[in-house]
Amino acid sequence: MQPLQPMRVDWVATPPPGAYPQPQSRAQRLSYGGPPNYPVPPRWGFPLLAWRWPTAVPGTVEQADSVDSVRRLGRTAQNSLWLLAAVAVWGAASEIWRYVLVSLSRFGALSAGVVSTSDAMVVSSSAITITGCFLSLVLGLLWLRRARNVAASLVGYGPSRSDSDVLIGLVVPGVNLVVPGSVLAELEHAVARRPAGERPHPSKLLRWWWGLWAGSGLTVVLVVAWSFRSSTQALADGVLLHAFADLLLVAVAVTSALVVRRITTLLLPVDSTSVRLMRVVEVKDAPAPPLRAVRASGSPR
Repeated sequence: MQPLQPMRVDWVATPPPGAYPQPQSRAQRLSYGGPPNYPVPPRWGFPLLAWRWPTAVPGTVEQADSVDSVRRLGRTAQNSLWLLAAVAVWGAASEIWRYVLVSLSRFGALSAGVVSTSDAMVVSSSAITITGCFLSLVLGLLWLRRARNVAASLVGYGPSRSDSDVLIGLVVPGVNLVVPGSVLAELEHAVARRPAGERPHPSKLLRWWWGLWAGSGLTVVLVVAWSFRSSTQALADGVLLHAFADLLLVAVAVTSALVVRRITTLLLPVDSTSVRLMRVVEVKDAPAPPLRAVRASGSPR
């Protein structure tokens, strides 16, 4: 017997039926095949967050000058201004109390504890007021710079003054009574989407702020000049002058917060929930609409 010769076998691997999608005809591709399905849960999608500015989504790089950054800085500046107004009210009340004590001292000696408490209130309120003014000024300048840049990118034209010119205008005495109002008037003109060639017309709120700002600056100069007088009546009048300066500071802080809120609101997009919907109540002297001769199928008779 002869041994059997080994048979040569060629193994061919073929994919099972349905492993690859079959080519679809044009009619099948154009027809609706139902919602998409995936073999595994997809890893992409939108974050489970309410709508917000794209730069506010975690994982994205926020631009330095954006509407959202202006909104946050504006809110911080407003909080500091409201706090400054409250402290200035405290300072004015302390100065008025000191004047009352000065008036009462003409009729007899005062308690040492009452006088010490009055002095402590005046000194502490003055220190906190100076700190609050510095903090509000820094936050206001940061907000103003970003608001000017964002407004320039939205309307397509830049402000007439650079940031360095604005800073110099705030530092130079005398000029700082005029330049801030002019800068805010230009910014308000820009955020209102008015033409570049049109002359800015400040709003009534901004005109009030401008006048209070200039009056407050002149009052500070008067208070400093009054402090060189040493007579008894001059010292008593100086207490009232300090109280008036504090009350004027309250007005400046409140109007500043309102101006910041107004300009920031004009920069933000319009909220659909805050828009008042209009509805037709009555139509007068309008022609009667033509009636259809044939009713549409399915309409009630």
